[in-house]
Amino acid sequence: MRKTSGAFALREIASLLGCPAPVVDVNITGIATLAEAGPNDISFLGSDAFVRHFRATRAGAVLVQKNVHLPETTKTPVIIVDDADLALGKLLTAFAPPSPPQPKGVDAHALIDPSARLGPDVSVGPYCVIGKNVQIGRGTIIHAQVFVGNDVQIGEYCILHPNVTLRDRIEIGSRVIINSGSVVGTDGFGYRWDGTKQAKIPQIGTVVIEDDVEIGSCVCVDRAKFNATRIGHGAKIDNLVQVAHNVSIGPHSMIAGQAGLAGSTTLGTRVILGGQSALRDHIQVGDGAMVAACAAVASDVAAGKIVSGVPALPHRQNLREQAAFRRLPDLIVQVRKLQEEVKQLHARLSPASETEKAQKKRL
Repeated sequence: MRKTSGAFALREIASLLGCPAPVVDVNITGIATLAEAGPNDISFLGSDAFVRHFRATRAGAVLVQKNVHLPETTKTPVIIVDDADLALGKLLTAFAPPSPPQPKGVDAHALIDPSARLGPDVSVGPYCVIGKNVQIGRGTIIHAQVFVGNDVQIGEYCILHPNVTLRDRIEIGSRVIINSGSVVGTDGFGYRWDGTKQAKIPQIGTVVIEDDVEIGSCVCVDRAKFNATRIGHGAKIDNLVQVAHNVSIGPHSMIAGQAGLAGSTTLGTRVILGGQSALRDHIQVGDGAMVAACAAVASDVAAGKIVSGVPALPHRQNLREQAAFRRLPDLIVQVRKLQEEVKQLHARLSPASETEKAQKKRL
């Protein structure tokens, strides 16, 4: 990511990060990886695994996490930080060009029901539809072609990107970001065979999204059968995630792309779900637990545990089983060889055994 104009002196960057400035000062105009950085770029190093790239980098300076073991001598100026990713995040914010602000007020092409109540400094883009009895808090930005159904409540300083759909009776907290194409409040997937057809079970509950939640693009959050599907404050949901009816996601949880949560699943605080993980209905995942990518979770996961595999097992156990499975072809060959040896041994021993029986009979 490039700064649109001007540059930061390296001492300014160190000051922004609250770190001592290097002896050598450099004008920095951009941020790049170690392999791609040039003399006026700053890069980052957060792991010993990438020290070899550090040795070869042409970067003007590098943010280095304090636990990384650097070469004894280096010509590249470094800024030592506690966490390279967090420090990089601050720099990316500083370098990012500002987005053009959407004009405050309601675009002439938006359709807003007279009963809707918009707070101060709200922005509504073109071709939006705002339903009956909607309440929108101060400073919220609603981009083009967003649909907001009846009786929806939206807090302060939210951002709804183009083509977001909020169905009826949804509650959104403050500082919530919902990216393009996401749908909140779809009917839960509830059907029951009545002898002739799949009978639809009405879904009359709601969805509650608490403060400081961020939802990626093309996420589907289903309304509850009754009560509420809930996404706790500070939770972050990646693109293409399915959240089924009556799911409860705890505060500050992280859900990676293409994960799927079946109905009435409960996640505790700071749970992490890897990409394409799948959780069956009515299970509980405890605080701080982690589910690896592509895992299929069919039972409760205790707090702090890490699970992986299909079906999901404690991570170390799954690794042992995977290692054993890789040895299976060799073990089959060994078993067949042993079977043949036993067969040959039995053939050698069988005549002697018959002779002994005959001798005993004669005696």
